[in-house]
Amino acid sequence: MARRVVITGLGAITPVGNSVKEYWESLKAGKCGISPITHFDPADFKVKIAAEVKDFDPKAYGDAKSMRRMELFSQYAVAASLEALSDSRLSMEAEDAFRVGVAIGSGIGSLQAMEAGVKRMAEKGPGRMDPLTVPRMISNMAAGNVAIRFGLRGKNINVVTACATGTHCIGEAMRSIQYGDADVMLAGGAEAPITPFGVGGFTVLTALSENPDPGTASRPFDKNRDGFVMGEGAGVLVLEELEHARKRRAHIYAELLGYGATCDAYHITSPAEDGSGAARAMQDAMKDAGLSPEEIDYINAHGTSTPLNDLFETRAIRLAFGDAAGKLRINSTKSMIGHLLGAAGGVEAIACVKSIEEGYVHVTRGLTESEQELDLDYCRGSGCAMDIRAALSNSLGFGGHNASLVIGKYRE
Repeated sequence: MARRVVITGLGAITPVGNSVKEYWESLKAGKCGISPITHFDPADFKVKIAAEVKDFDPKAYGDAKSMRRMELFSQYAVAASLEALSDSRLSMEAEDAFRVGVAIGSGIGSLQAMEAGVKRMAEKGPGRMDPLTVPRMISNMAAGNVAIRFGLRGKNINVVTACATGTHCIGEAMRSIQYGDADVMLAGGAEAPITPFGVGGFTVLTALSENPDPGTASRPFDKNRDGFVMGEGAGVLVLEELEHARKRRAHIYAELLGYGATCDAYHITSPAEDGSGAARAMQDAMKDAGLSPEEIDYINAHGTSTPLNDLFETRAIRLAFGDAAGKLRINSTKSMIGHLLGAAGGVEAIACVKSIEEGYVHVTRGLTESEQELDLDYCRGSGCAMDIRAALSNSLGFGGHNASLVIGKYRE
């Protein structure tokens, strides 16, 4: 029988706060984390806004030398992991380090290191490149740096599935604990894609909103949505085998009940038009959790604010939930923090945990009027207090990757 997996620690670096407390209070307040780009000069770009992390000081999370050797996405991962571990009160001195692992992914890795490496090679030749270009750049270095920083010697993986990365990492970490590969896993995602190459590439793909108003650029499920807003940050959860958590009298936030993962096998950027792939991921997650559609109260949607995603995800929810879809509360955290790509699943899972803990579902900011087929309850206008027995978190990635998690109230 698979072992039960609970959530005992949370850590977040986001565009609306550099701790879980700040992040959650901002979501409840409907605070917008989108603003003019400062990471580079966007004068020549169509898109001039993004959801940047503010006031981040890497030296607050480790010694200056070691943090300087990490790229920004790894720094975010280490910072979120430090908060999550501290929150969990896990003492590594009391643990077998080979039973504590990491599953923290990044959809891209470091575009900053890529850009700097190409520039230096062009200007000075290949022999003058920075020797650390590759280890700074590759996406598994978030997980690697977290393990090095905290001495975590167990399974260390980096699932890379574009915008579904964080959710897949949490799901695969759950499986690792369920079937005995680890007792504790740090799981989630980290991303820092706000660079000229990142913004330029997504702009010519016509994926980004060209709306210059930070307050209305990200408006999932709204009839005037025109693309997503690039975001950055990290979200990390401490997952733990139930008896291990009980033995050390850990605070248990919630239980990770189910995980579903599928592929549309349809198109490299567009979800399947009928929503069938995402629907099956949700159905598999509910089946894994042993729950019916009527027992899910809330969905944290992928909700990117792109014309196709929001429509096709709505179709997927209707397909997966049938008549129960009309009773669901659905929102999009991306309405306030933009799209954190590989980190989205991590911070959105944290939003689900806090929603369950406090009995509150935050507003989908910027949503004023939906088109005809978008007729579900997307938390327009305001958030609401409600009892949440179980929540479902969706992530959909380029390449047709779909991942869903079911998180529920912890019960003995």
